[in-house]
Amino acid sequence: MNPRGPSAKERRTNHDRQSPGCFARRLGRCPQAVLAKEKEFNRLRDGLSAQRRTLPWERAEKPSVLDGPDGRESLADLFAGRSQLVVYHFMLAPDWTEGCKGCSFWADNFNGIDIHLAHRDVTLLAISSAPLEKINAYKQRMGWSFKWVSSAGCDFNHNYHVTFARDEIERGDIFYNYTWTKASDTERPGISVFYKAEDGTLYHTYSIYARGLDMMNTAYHYLDLVLKDRDEAGLRYPMEWLRWHDKYED
Repeated sequence: MNPRGPSAKERRTNHDRQSPGCFARRLGRCPQAVLAKEKEFNRLRDGLSAQRRTLPWERAEKPSVLDGPDGRESLADLFAGRSQLVVYHFMLAPDWTEGCKGCSFWADNFNGIDIHLAHRDVTLLAISSAPLEKINAYKQRMGWSFKWVSSAGCDFNHNYHVTFARDEIERGDIFYNYTWTKASDTERPGISVFYKAEDGTLYHTYSIYARGLDMMNTAYHYLDLVLKDRDEAGLRYPMEWLRWHDKYED
C-alpha cells in the first residue's frame, strides 16, 4: 500500500472505472455507430413488415377438417372468434416417436404468449400431421399449454408446403420456401398467417419457412447479445448442441 495514497494515475483509473463514459469505451471504440446500425435495422424491419402486409391475399378455399381438443374443427373454427390466425407448422409426423427438436425449441419460445396475442385479435396454435393422441402425449411430456391440432386425414399441411408425400421425396424435388429443393424427410417447419373477413371469407396472407423462422426464437436473440454469440461455428450443423428441454444432462 502506498503510504502517500493513490497516485495520480491510479486516481484517474479509479475515476474512469466509475465513469459512465468508461462503460461505453469498454464496449467499443464507437458504440454510437453500432447503435445507429441497430436503429437502421429496426427501421428496415418495420419497413419489411409493412411491405409484407401489402402482399396479395389468397383465398383459403380448400376444405380442411382438423382434429383438436374441442373435436373436429374447420379452419374457420380455429380462429376462435378472432379475425387473425397464426399457425405454427410443427414437425411431428405420424410415424415419429417425438416432435422435432428444433420445432420444440421454437415452441419453448412461444408457449404462453397466446393469451397476449388473443388481446390483439390473434389466435396462435400449432398444427402437425401426427394423430391427436400422439400430439397430446408429447405436449403433456413437454409441459406446453398452447392449442395444438392434428391435420391427419386432410391435406392442410401439404397445401401449405410443409408436409410431403413419400413419392415426392423419392422423385427428388419438393416445393418449399418458395422454391424447388431436395429433401429427405416428409416434414418441414413453417408459419402460416390467415385472416377472416367480416363476411366470413378466409384468406391466406403469408407463410414463412426455414431461416425466416429465426426471428420467432427469443432464446436465439438473447444469444446474439452475448460475447460468444450462438457459439455454433465449430459444430457439424448449427443446432447440434440443442436438446429437448427434458433431455439436457444437467
